[in-house]
Amino acid sequence: MESSTHVLERPPEGAAADWTISQNWAAYTADEHALWDRLFARQTAQLPGRASEAFLRGIDMLRLSKPGIPDFEELSEHLMAATGWRVVAVPGLVPDDVFFDHLANRRFVAGNFIRRPDQLDYIQEPDVFHDVFGHVPMLADPDFADYMEAYGRGGQRALQLGALKRLARLYWYTVEFGLVEEKGALRIYGSGIVSSHGESRFALDDPSPNRIRFDLRRVMRTEYRIDDYQQNYFVIPSFEELRRITVENDFAPIYAELDALPDIAIADILPADDVITRGTQDYARRRDGHQA
Repeated sequence: MESSTHVLERPPEGAAADWTISQNWAAYTADEHALWDRLFARQTAQLPGRASEAFLRGIDMLRLSKPGIPDFEELSEHLMAATGWRVVAVPGLVPDDVFFDHLANRRFVAGNFIRRPDQLDYIQEPDVFHDVFGHVPMLADPDFADYMEAYGRGGQRALQLGALKRLARLYWYTVEFGLVEEKGALRIYGSGIVSSHGESRFALDDPSPNRIRFDLRRVMRTEYRIDDYQQNYFVIPSFEELRRITVENDFAPIYAELDALPDIAIADILPADDVITRGTQDYARRRDGHQA
């Protein structure tokens, strides 16, 4: 029976000590390449006017429109020329310390498997489409590339300080589900949004979620859920500012400060929040079986 998970406890046979494996690009079937093309065409058709300029530039710069699942070696050549990053294949989700070490050394880990056709709209674990289409275009942006390297170094320190929960929330609300303000309009850049057919519309158009201007401490206190559309989106002013916040701040005293404060429940609005959209939360109530 085919395994239903790519979450592993140890590197599988044949993997390197850092969990990397060969992408084995030649082993992809014609159907798998066709599925990538189908996902790519569907997403790129709706992203102009929705995705950030940096994300759209990244798709062009890295030549992701070439048919079929990208070859990581070829992709890394283009990415190295742009920002010094490369893409390495892994068999599934890797341990936190391994993940942070790769980021700190400008290596982005990507699953080498692709979802099944019946998982077109949702897959619980990140596959090659989520990882490459969703994440890699932003790594061609110099500011975001620096942010991700700094995040990797910060992750190594957070593990030592017992503060991983705080830093994980920063990743969730920026790298995975972040919005950015560009030319007076909101745009998506988080990989979980840009790689999702439904959420790429929900995040900008639906009245349900809160959209709040980014504040580092606020984000690090805010809980999130992993199994559906988000109830909060945090909006950064620019990728340059996101890089500056991460590179110039010593997070250790921030962690200590936040340890004395309660977590913020999903969807709560605080008096100090700079709210762009106060959401109705109707979608979440319907999902959870409550009357709107």
